[in-house]
Amino acid sequence: MAIKIFITDDHYMVIEGIRSLLQYEKNIEWIGHAMNAASCLAFLQNEHPDVILMDINLPDKNGIDLCKEVRTSYPDIKIIGLSSFNQQSFIQKMMDHGASGYVLKNASGEELIEAIETVMEGRKFLSLEAASTIKRNEDAKKPILTRREKEVLLLIADGMTNNAIAEKLFVSTTTVDSHRKNLLTKFEVKNTATLIRLAAQYQFI
Repeated sequence: MAIKIFITDDHYMVIEGIRSLLQYEKNIEWIGHAMNAASCLAFLQNEHPDVILMDINLPDKNGIDLCKEVRTSYPDIKIIGLSSFNQQSFIQKMMDHGASGYVLKNASGEELIEAIETVMEGRKFLSLEAASTIKRNEDAKKPILTRREKEVLLLIADGMTNNAIAEKLFVSTTTVDSHRKNLLTKFEVKNTATLIRLAAQYQFI
């Protein structure tokens, strides 16, 4: 069964450009477009696309807010943010508000098709440039740890107590406690559970 695609964008040339990229794809069916948020919501009262390609900058409503509204009312519809803005804040807010993907308007037809197929499989998709932006920002926030702090972090992740870590590393419990406090400070967190989650996110463990 073909994937039903709908686009919400206030630039007709963008709409036509994307439609021309997708029109010969046998597994994709173009079912319409809207040039503002109100028209998009009106369309959804009668038709249910599988995927909406949604511009962030709409004339009557922020696309990020529209994304949240559509996902709340129609949780089965997948949304791919469509934008010329390759900024961390836009990408993150769109994804936080329920988008399954984020693609820049300069994306190739192949990348757009990959995005559609990926979100239909229930996975997230970021275009290459958007993913690079996210990674750069994450790397900038990644704390710098000493060799000993990395060792202590790994042992904390293994569930070891301060006493057990002290015995294993042949140091005092006071030293281990100091390392633990430094880790919490460097990761800007208040508890061990969040420390471990962030450490995994930054691929320390």
